[in-house]
Amino acid sequence: RRACRSAHRRSRPIARDFHPIAQVFWLGKMLASSLRAKGCKGTTVARATATTTTTTGGWTPRTTTRVAGSRAGGTSAKNGAWIRTSRRGASRNQTAMSVQLSQDELKKQAAWKAVEYVKSGMRVGLGTGSTAAFAVARVGELLSNGTLTDIVCVPTSVATQQQAESLGIPLATLDEVPKLDVAIDGADEVDPALNVVKGRGGALLREKMVEMASDSFVCIVDETKLVSGLGGSKLAMPVEIVQFCWKYNLERLRSLEEVAGCEAKLRMDGDAPYVTDNSNYIVDLYFEEPIKDSYAAAKAISALEGVVDHGLFLDMVTTCIIAGSDGVIVKEK
Repeated sequence: RRACRSAHRRSRPIARDFHPIAQVFWLGKMLASSLRAKGCKGTTVARATATTTTTTGGWTPRTTTRVAGSRAGGTSAKNGAWIRTSRRGASRNQTAMSVQLSQDELKKQAAWKAVEYVKSGMRVGLGTGSTAAFAVARVGELLSNGTLTDIVCVPTSVATQQQAESLGIPLATLDEVPKLDVAIDGADEVDPALNVVKGRGGALLREKMVEMASDSFVCIVDETKLVSGLGGSKLAMPVEIVQFCWKYNLERLRSLEEVAGCEAKLRMDGDAPYVTDNSNYIVDLYFEEPIKDSYAAAKAISALEGVVDHGLFLDMVTTCIIAGSDGVIVKEK
């Protein structure tokens, strides 16, 4: 502030004799000169808006929207692996500081981007989880202000149902609306082929039913969910099983050749087994290395009596929206 006042005082005797436009130009020059002299370079505030990159028909981004003040870089995939990429055209002499968005803010922007796929008159699947919750809130907002009309939504969990009801979103079940136009949901892992692991929130069965009933599945994640192969995060790959003889089924899952080397654990909720919205248990499988053949593993797991469903969602995602520290990337399959 002292630098600004100093620059203004020094400029007044000269600038007042100029045309008003010239005065603005002169004051700008004096202010910049004063800031440089006082070591204030780089204090310009950048607009805090996420970058959006759209990728179609391959891993190389075709269209990129940059934002003043955001740093170069991003996430893409090549040769079957996610990689960091450089965004050309970024100014190397940029003096503005990059304003980094929080993870929740990025998730919100990704969720809002996903809701752009929802049009009036559609039948929509609503996902479960922290990112999907932003999408549900956005749908409710657009309904309340009249931007969206005549839509019916099918929730994938009791939690999502309660959130949607609180926002006045019209709801139905697959019994009433067996065919959906679009589903929006998160994921726990995403590989370069847009196959995903879901269900760490416990809603995998309803999620899979709703998303299989949808013409398109828009998946929202943050960049920490990107893996070279499913199971690669070393976190849980869930399998929903009936409560009856759960130990028997846990051991059979552990013994499957297609998931050899995995660790199988019954998911707990405090001192008691975790119970899904469908009154089932979940066995979580943990892998030290990515699953060698996700399709073979999915087939083998599904073949076991007592298994209700698993968290491998293969060939289901049509669009993936990835929120990262550098902005939002849209990957179309």
